[in-house]
Amino acid sequence: MGKNNQAELEREFIRIIQENERIIYKICSFYTSELSPIEDLYQEVVLNLWKAYPKFRRESRVSTWIYRVALNTCISDLRKESKRRREIPLSLSEEIVFEPDSMEADIKELYRLIYRLKTLERAMILLWLEDKSYQEIADITGLTLSNVATKLKRIKEKLKTMSNQ
Repeated sequence: MGKNNQAELEREFIRIIQENERIIYKICSFYTSELSPIEDLYQEVVLNLWKAYPKFRRESRVSTWIYRVALNTCISDLRKESKRRREIPLSLSEEIVFEPDSMEADIKELYRLIYRLKTLERAMILLWLEDKSYQEIADITGLTLSNVATKLKRIKEKLKTMSNQ
């Protein structure tokens, strides 16, 4: 690859990251922990996006590709962390996700409950809260459309049950 092509690739990649920075930070915030601070997860996601970028075939939307890489990176990191450590603390850094005093109590409670979900459940409800269609969620997670619908219904019921306890 020539210098001009490489420079163009880098500029395009930087633009894509800047346009989707909020998505990346939001996903990372759901998987942050004492051993994996948000800054480290963010850097790992961007590094993995950069490594995968030359192979990105544009068969899906850029945001779908970013969600897939970011979720896979964060989930992989969580698995590595759980092998290094028997327990994963429930005290995930909520202050990273929540805006101080400006977020309503119900929304804070919802996010607190989401933190208690299993990894895939957390990823799926995050995508649903981002207004992703069931088809987009299926594309990102690799699940079938019917499986996404079933799992999301169960996750919503689980959250409702958890909120009533």
